[in-house]
Amino acid sequence: MPGYDLHSHSNRSDGTLGPAEVMHLARSKDLAGVALTDHDTFEGLAEAEAAAEDVGLEFVPGIEFSAEYEGASLHILGYWVDPDDLAIEAELLRLTATRLRRGEMIVEKLRDLGFDITVERVLEFAGGGAIARPHIAEAMVEAGIVADEKEAFDRYISDDGLAYVPKHALQPADALRLISGGGGVCVLAHPGMWRGQDTVPDRLIEEMAEGGMVGLEVFHPDHDDELRAKYAAIAERLSLVPTSSSDCHGERYGYRMGEERTDPETFAELKQRAGR
Repeated sequence: MPGYDLHSHSNRSDGTLGPAEVMHLARSKDLAGVALTDHDTFEGLAEAEAAAEDVGLEFVPGIEFSAEYEGASLHILGYWVDPDDLAIEAELLRLTATRLRRGEMIVEKLRDLGFDITVERVLEFAGGGAIARPHIAEAMVEAGIVADEKEAFDRYISDDGLAYVPKHALQPADALRLISGGGGVCVLAHPGMWRGQDTVPDRLIEEMAEGGMVGLEVFHPDHDDELRAKYAAIAERLSLVPTSSSDCHGERYGYRMGEERTDPETFAELKQRAGR
């Protein structure tokens, strides 16, 4: 089934491929369409859209907002959002500025722990895009501090790691309002991945559905069968669109574009709710 992959990242955030390369990867996987949903930036959308048109893919412009709930990271996808919306522009400026400072502070903590790592090298891994924790993890691997990125997160930079620094993040309701105010539709990303091994509380999903959220990312590579069944049932109960996505980051996590595909009927429902 061709289908649609509704969650992917380029090197404008924490992916390893350029926006056009992401589209070519999607084409090679026989997808009908793909969304680019970089973290807290629209920077790669124009390049991705042009490449998608060249290779015959339906392109879905997206973004993944950094949010926080009860002190833990939460990711919220927005599709077909107006990138020129003034409220969104202001929030993205805040997120970008604090992301850089947060990266600097994490590096400072690592250096205080005795590790030879520099902000300059982390910025090189970011390739001109926004600094994200995977870029710090890459620099840690290169410096021999850890064996792989998983160890970097597990021991040092995860939400309870030795070098963790909290970030500026939206409250879920605020992210939902921004997306809706910018003409887009909101889908909660990978609800089975929250606060380490925890899952997003059902009450939050219910509150967001009441507030206008239209979808739930049910099928994700990191959701096991039990979580998929749970979230499919929640989506049905709350009349949410159950999306399927690979959350592809290029080489990071293994070029998994298309491993999960939203079927054409479900995608059509998402578009209909977005007024597209």
